[in-house]
Amino acid sequence: MLDFISPAMRKWLGIALLVYQEVVPVLPFFSLVLVYNTGAAFSFLADAGGWQRWFFIAIGVIATVIIVRLLRHHAGQPRMAFALALLLGGALGNVIDRVALGHVVDFLYFHYRSFAWPAFNVADSAITIGAGLLIWDSLTGKPAALDKPA
Repeated sequence: MLDFISPAMRKWLGIALLVYQEVVPVLPFFSLVLVYNTGAAFSFLADAGGWQRWFFIAIGVIATVIIVRLLRHHAGQPRMAFALALLLGGALGNVIDRVALGHVVDFLYFHYRSFAWPAFNVADSAITIGAGLLIWDSLTGKPAALDKPA
């Protein structure tokens, strides 16, 4: 639920407090920076000419429908449901950005010496954590019971 609320918080923090592309150090390895991403992860397709906005909105809407159906099916599995809820919140957060602004607002920037990870947002974090939990659940979850012949 926190991630679904975060688009409004992101806009307030990002637009009200930060100047576009100005890096604001918070910790030696973490800064805030306001950047706009019209592409996908790592700005993939960012310079594609504008069609990608609607493509990524469509992907997000399709993902939302699939995740809601999966949530209904896995309602009794807390770890799976939590992972799907993170994916859903992240997908909706990025769709809201794309619909309202035409891009995703990224502002979390991790770096160390010459290494820097591209800026990202709370929705991206939720998607990543949710995907990781789904992988973990698939590797450690209870295997399906096999019917033994009588």
